[in-house]
Amino acid sequence: MTAKQSLLQDLPADLDRQLLPKHVAVIMDGNGRWAKRQGLPRIMGHRRGVDALKDLLRCCKDWGIPALTAYAFSTENWGRPLEEVDFLMTLFERVLRRELEEMVQENVQIQFVGNLGALPRSLQAEIERSMSETKCNPGTRFTVATNYGGRQEIVQACRAIALQVQQGLLQPDDIDEALFSRHLYTASVGDPDLLIRTSGEMRISNFLLWQLAYSEMYITETLWPDFDRAEFHRALCDYQKRDRRFGKVKNQK
Repeated sequence: MTAKQSLLQDLPADLDRQLLPKHVAVIMDGNGRWAKRQGLPRIMGHRRGVDALKDLLRCCKDWGIPALTAYAFSTENWGRPLEEVDFLMTLFERVLRRELEEMVQENVQIQFVGNLGALPRSLQAEIERSMSETKCNPGTRFTVATNYGGRQEIVQACRAIALQVQQGLLQPDDIDEALFSRHLYTASVGDPDLLIRTSGEMRISNFLLWQLAYSEMYITETLWPDFDRAEFHRALCDYQKRDRRFGKVKNQK
């Protein structure tokens, strides 16, 4: 942890604990560009990106934010160079193996969402072990979207509901937003209050398409490896200024 980060170990005084988001989602963009600016291979950006994610997870724990969801690998990312994809799969596996004990000690509950069956078997084994060993932890809910696509998630939910209708377990009139949400990967954690995207890109890239319907969005030009607690503090200050009406109009006095 840097000196600047250590100064923000406790919740900053200008943040209202009662107004903190309960669930933060992040699109971690800019690893490759960060590496290029440093004159380094793209894989070094991904390594630094892991460090940024680890500190954000600890920050959520320190500041009392119950849930963090990170977009680690999309269904579209398979189209990247094979060397980079292979490195990412190996990196995920090594990080899980190395960090699991600490996550257990810090009471993090980790879950992975996405089409996990398409991942390398050794990575699937580490994912299963990490979820099994942390499933009873009462601390921060850390969701990692891996081989994830929002459209894919919606399609699989539709198929699951259609099968129940076909089997006579549901009637079409039984289908509402609450039932549909229960068939999504994130059913147990709820919708994000705040979405953060780094590197200045103004899109959600097939991430949590259903769940982000009323999430507040915060876009920063900062590249993901440089996203630290000070940057997170700025995002939360901006979030606490938002007027969240969920499509409604506040009562007029």
